Amino acid sequence: MVQTVLGQLLFACCVLPGLHSFDRNQRPIIGILVQETFDPNLLPYGKYYIAAPYVKYLESAGCRVVPVRLNLTNDEYEKIFSSINGILFPGGSSDVKTSAFAKAAKTFYNLALKAFDAGDYFPIWGTCLGMQLLTVLTAGKNLLINTDTENIALPLNLTHAAESSKMFQKFPPDVFGALSHEALTGNFHHFSLSVKDFLQNEELRKFYSILSTNYDRKGVQFVSTMEGFQYPFYGVQWHPEVNRFQWQQHVAFPHSPNAVQVSYLLSDFFVNEARKNFHHFSNLKEEEAALIYNYSPRYVPTSGYIQVYFF
Repeated sequence: MVQTVLGQLLFACCVLPGLHSFDRNQRPIIGILVQETFDPNLLPYGKYYIAAPYVKYLESAGCRVVPVRLNLTNDEYEKIFSSINGILFPGGSSDVKTSAFAKAAKTFYNLALKAFDAGDYFPIWGTCLGMQLLTVLTAGKNLLINTDTENIALPLNLTHAAESSKMFQKFPPDVFGALSHEALTGNFHHFSLSVKDFLQNEELRKFYSILSTNYDRKGVQFVSTMEGFQYPFYGVQWHPEVNRFQWQQHVAFPHSPNAVQVSYLLSDFFVNEARKNFHHFSNLKEEEAALIYNYSPRYVPTSGYIQVYFF
């Protein structure tokens, strides 16, 4: 009983704004939207999954993770939104318009827009499919095209906006310089948003700053990194999490010291964005029940992820 009371007091003192003197959330929790299972190597284990590298990527920068399930009600999503401090839309193969993944992402996207307009800072990060989904939600339509960008590591063609961007402005000069000279970004996508289509779409031009571009194997230029001008929404067409947490041979996972630094700096950046948000669970018991600690990743060497959480 005493331990329970002490736990509740610690929970309140650490997470509730107004009860501490910090200007940042010292116990951030970030949601990761689960994916529907399509890979035949994964289907026997569960209908939904989160690749473990995304969890490690966030936890390594000092946060905890909550899996966000699909096909919940709007009320359930609103409750989760009011309990977490940011959300990551991971890569995968779900349809960007009709899937349960896309519909859940749209709910959080709209909640985050409304919250920001009311003075409530809620960041969103999109990786690969997650970034593609952000462009669809902002443009109101699917502008993606097929590109030859599967299993290739690339340097970034940084734009003039990159150096002063929120995402890159705190990078050490040597690591920032390496981004444009070394192949530090692993690409594993069949679709991309071309720079041409981005620039021709008014909604996208007004909403996002292009921080980098790349060319596919056939010379098509696509947007590879972007961030919101006003809203704390961030997208990378590449996979920073693989630099530290995926080790399959014969796959273009960058593992150089600079690649590792890039991965950590971006996870640290996004977790610090989440620290600006003070949403919290109503009590410690509810928080503990939601955390990914309640699940164990399964070792699946035949999959593209090696370790996977199933739901």
